[in-house]
Amino acid sequence: MSSAHPASPPVPRRRLALVILCAASLMVILDGTIVTVALPSIQADLGFTAGSLSWVMTTYLIAFGGLLLLSGRLGDLLGRKRMFLAGIAVFVAASLACGLADGPGMLIAARFVQGAGAAMASAVTLGMIVRLFDGPAERGRAIGAFAFTGAVGASAGLIIGGLLVQYASWHWIFFVNLPVGVAAWVGAWRVLPADQGAPPVLTGLRAGADWPGAGLVTGGVMLAVLAIASPADRWTGLVAVALLAAFAVRQSAARTPLLPPRVLASRNVIGANLAQLLVIGAAMGFQVIATLYLQRALRLGPAAAGLAFAPTAVVIAVVSLGLSARLTARFGARRLLLAGLVMITAALALLTQVPARAAYATDLLPVFVLFGVGGGLTLPAVTTLGMSGATDADAGVLSGVFNTVQQVGGALGLATLTALAASRTGGGTSAQALTSGYHLAWAAGTVLAGVSVAVAAVALREPRPSATDTMTDSDTARADLASCTSDRRS
Repeated sequence: MSSAHPASPPVPRRRLALVILCAASLMVILDGTIVTVALPSIQADLGFTAGSLSWVMTTYLIAFGGLLLLSGRLGDLLGRKRMFLAGIAVFVAASLACGLADGPGMLIAARFVQGAGAAMASAVTLGMIVRLFDGPAERGRAIGAFAFTGAVGASAGLIIGGLLVQYASWHWIFFVNLPVGVAAWVGAWRVLPADQGAPPVLTGLRAGADWPGAGLVTGGVMLAVLAIASPADRWTGLVAVALLAAFAVRQSAARTPLLPPRVLASRNVIGANLAQLLVIGAAMGFQVIATLYLQRALRLGPAAAGLAFAPTAVVIAVVSLGLSARLTARFGARRLLLAGLVMITAALALLTQVPARAAYATDLLPVFVLFGVGGGLTLPAVTTLGMSGATDADAGVLSGVFNTVQQVGGALGLATLTALAASRTGGGTSAQALTSGYHLAWAAGTVLAGVSVAVAAVALREPRPSATDTMTDSDTARADLASCTSDRRS
């Protein structure tokens, strides 16, 4: 598909496509957190043991994180719209199976399939957004909307999950995906532009799929996520490292590599993904540890704890949707990213000082707002830099890399910070003992975020505008008018 702007759909159709893509992304992101508050009910209803209950979350993460890179590459080969539609269909079918599960085995198997569908859809979403919006201003606004969806979805999942479990049942945390998923599938089928020249499935698979490399990286990432979730199993981590090392060797020798070396030759791609890995891990100290602090130390209920994050979500929405594109155009994505990372680091550092019995309005609200501003600046900027220079041939695999790093960073941060908190608490249940453990986790998050600032400052450069990025708004409008006129004539 050509990257020239006149080949893009008219503006209203592109905006509708963005809404559909963001809605599907929101559904997938919500599913990553909405299950958390339902785990006790699932355990009681289906008979999970305490040790096996974690597999409801872990299985989803393994499939999601492990299949992102392969799904992104297959999207480049077979057509991103085709891959997106297939992913949504798999996700919706698996959600139905999850809601109907009558035992642990069925639920865990359905969660794995659900994670696979999430990977298929998510891996190509960002690539489609980048290729849909060629102009710098429009692309900035589109990426801001996508980043907002990811940031708000994680917090909203806690609220929605609590309400559904309390007033309906745990089954509805999965059934709610059905109407959203079906609407997104129909909308995507009708609105998303088809990939020009997308080959038949068998032809595409024969032409460019590095299946040995796919097996190595999929197995390596899956085992890496499993090792992060179960750090006591050292052999799993060693095997994961060996598989990923073999994948790296394979990519340097393969005729049609799954991850072309030219993709990783970009300084911004490497720097942005490394910074993202660190800051997403640190952000887990905010979202997960702060949620535990609100419920266990301050004794708030699930719904009240979720609502405590509402100011953060509102600020992220205002900054990412209303300000980030303008600020990026004026100051550049790199400066915006640095400012956002510094704010996130400062917010986590301030959390290390909150008392065991904090007052929300004075001790927590200012920190939550500061984190929201930092997140609203960081997420669009790191996405812009991570996808800078994406071509039509590589947009899917770049999107897959970006999302894989995000999932691994989240899993790594969750495992590390919760383990640190538990080690300091020592089994204590008093507010003072719990807060002491949370302080240690927030301190570790501060270090991770601080290192991400250093990485961004040293590794990243402001991306050079492409030929299509130099188009003015009037050029864009004329191109869209020409596209509409051409469509009517044809």
